[in-house]
Amino acid sequence: MSRILIIDDEKELVMLLADELKAKGHEVLSVYEGNEGVKLARRQPDLIILDIMIPGMNGFDVCRAIRDEVLCPIIFLSAKQSEADRIRGLTLGGDDYVVKPFGLQEFLARIDANLRREKRAQYLNAESKRTKLFFGKLDMDLRSRVVRIDGVPIALTKREYDIVELLAMHGGQVFSRDQIYGKVWGYDAEGDSTTVVEHVKKIRAKFTEADPSGEYILTVWGIGYKWNKA
Repeated sequence: MSRILIIDDEKELVMLLADELKAKGHEVLSVYEGNEGVKLARRQPDLIILDIMIPGMNGFDVCRAIRDEVLCPIIFLSAKQSEADRIRGLTLGGDDYVVKPFGLQEFLARIDANLRREKRAQYLNAESKRTKLFFGKLDMDLRSRVVRIDGVPIALTKREYDIVELLAMHGGQVFSRDQIYGKVWGYDAEGDSTTVVEHVKKIRAKFTEADPSGEYILTVWGIGYKWNKA
């Protein structure tokens, strides 16, 4: 059983989703505006369904407020259909983006897929014989999902950490943007691999602020990125 938080002001939709999810054995928390959504998100649910156009803080602001401390998948739910809105949602740390109106069964399948991916990631980290990685001033704790430089934790979002872990676990191996997007967001996610560029840019900025001389993620021009094993 998973705990799922729904943040949406369409009460009939919330009730419908809650009934369907409870029938599958999930625990459901629901709230109809952004500020209360932030408070409930800090109870660390297993997945969040987040509408963009909600009273108080909008969905983008809610995601921005919680992403550094809430690691679970976030599925944006919105009537906004533009590519710019999709990219913005994914760049802020969303894991999926579903446009209203939507097919109920497909949406429930997306929820299941995101929960499965999260459980697989937790299992692989738990079973991995390597629990810590060290690269010069940078070290990674794979169990707690924390990256430190000179012993100071770096505030990475969930997706930023996932990218760092993917590259660091395969030091020297080159990954294209599409490969990174597929492995981190999932091959069934609706989005664009250009969001990978924005995420890498933010990761580099955070690393550079902590270690100006460090160069951890290398660009392989025309192909993608790789982790600097040195």
